[in-house]
Amino acid sequence: MTQPTEIDVLILGAGINGAGLFRDLCEQGLTCVILDKADFASGTSAAPSRLIHGGIKYLETGEFRLVAQSTLERNLLLRNAPHSVRPLPTVIPIFSWFKGIPAALRTLFGSTTAPRSRGAVLMKIGLALYDFYGSRARVMPRHALWSRHRALATLPPLTPRIVAAGTYYDAFVTQPERLVLELVQDGIAASPASRALTYATLDGTEGGTVHLSDATGRPHALRPRITVNAAGPWIDAVNRQLGHDSRLIGGTKGSHILLDHPDLIRALNGRMIYFEADDGRICLVFDYLGRALVGSTDIRADDPETVRCEEDEIAYFLDSLRSLLPGLSFDRSQIVACYSGIRPLPRSDGTAAGLISRDHSAPVAEPTATRPFPIISLVGGKWTTFRGFAEEVADDILKRLARPRRVSTRDLPIGGGRSFPQDPAAFAAALARDTGLTQARAAELLDRYGTTATAFAQVEANSPRLPDAPTWSEAEITHIARSEQVTHLTDILLRRTPLALTGEVTPRNLPRIAELAAAALGWSPERMQQELEETRALLTHRHRLRGFAV
Repeated sequence: MTQPTEIDVLILGAGINGAGLFRDLCEQGLTCVILDKADFASGTSAAPSRLIHGGIKYLETGEFRLVAQSTLERNLLLRNAPHSVRPLPTVIPIFSWFKGIPAALRTLFGSTTAPRSRGAVLMKIGLALYDFYGSRARVMPRHALWSRHRALATLPPLTPRIVAAGTYYDAFVTQPERLVLELVQDGIAASPASRALTYATLDGTEGGTVHLSDATGRPHALRPRITVNAAGPWIDAVNRQLGHDSRLIGGTKGSHILLDHPDLIRALNGRMIYFEADDGRICLVFDYLGRALVGSTDIRADDPETVRCEEDEIAYFLDSLRSLLPGLSFDRSQIVACYSGIRPLPRSDGTAAGLISRDHSAPVAEPTATRPFPIISLVGGKWTTFRGFAEEVADDILKRLARPRRVSTRDLPIGGGRSFPQDPAAFAAALARDTGLTQARAAELLDRYGTTATAFAQVEANSPRLPDAPTWSEAEITHIARSEQVTHLTDILLRRTPLALTGEVTPRNLPRIAELAAAALGWSPERMQQELEETRALLTHRHRLRGFAV
């Protein structure tokens, strides 16, 4: 029988909330174990709009505290993860001058139907408030209001139905799944006795002991002083496995598509258009690594295992773009990939999906006679506020364990953001001199990995490039497979890199990527073939990847 290991905190779920808390607690010197039934950031955390934003639309529902926290956390992430989080100038097309004020007031005072037709006056007030709440640790310009003439001159394909346009700055994250991995890696570096397990199975509890199996099937027994349920849309299911019945989650589905559309990318010129579709729903489109990312839907759903972007959602996105940008053409042949996820929002029956709060909470199931540890469930939240959420929960855990906070994460760099150079070109030049790479390649690696690019550059040498993906080298894939806790081929294609979402995985280069992973991880020919088959099925049916989709 496995002897139980005493630990301070067990975190179930390795998405952004779990990983953020793991890093914070490890920085305080606690011994933690974080585990996930799949890969890091393989659930909801892999399906966001990839925005790091203050949530301007939350002003409508009077969630001013959430906007204040979100804008602060956005500004902090721009400083702490500059390799991954970038400023995003944003344009809001406005279709009237005065509409929407009565509806906005009703929403502010509790109406459960979503407002529509947000006019220029209302938008000006909202943008001014947004600037006010975003003033702490400000790193980006304030808002402006463009005339119709200027908006159409700047974005010629835009519909002439507009009367004006608002502009402001938010941010986006280039590789959110990698940022989750970096948080976990930072945590282990701070607390080497802590561990991170992927593809683990929660086998049950016995008294104060939690039994689980790792990816190899090896059993583990842990005795945590506190357990945190960070399983996102699976929170209620995991609580039942821990012997605690809860009904905390009432999620909604968010889907996105990515388009290969050079004309649209040129028109956007680095901007996001944040727009109101014809049905009043808020949508967005921006340049994500050379593809046009379009999102998102907000539909009540509760099955994260089978969720995918459906045909009616694709039609909705394309119709919305045609209405917004009549100067451009849109059709299904431009779709590179799709993805979808379930937002782990608090249960809120009877409220319009778009109005369910994106704020977070951490309800606690206190110890019982048969379960000596409390269970803290991380409910709701949004990508942008993960650090602040983690700090709040960590402070509660430290109080329960009578341990002091010794490190603040407010100004703590993440992963490749550590020691990020003020002059990236000079850093790339020095890296090129030290490793024999061209300066252009060194700059490419710095842009992709931050200062951890040094490790990639040292193994690059004269490595061949991948067919159909010339900015990626075989050495890069091999290094990822060997050093970043990869278990499956999909870990590389969907989470350690954005190759699948950008459509750079093709039927021609997929077998070569599998061969590199097999050589690095010691897979048998049979295992490699199984990985290929499972990956092709996922890319075809879940992500509708161009070249694979039937």
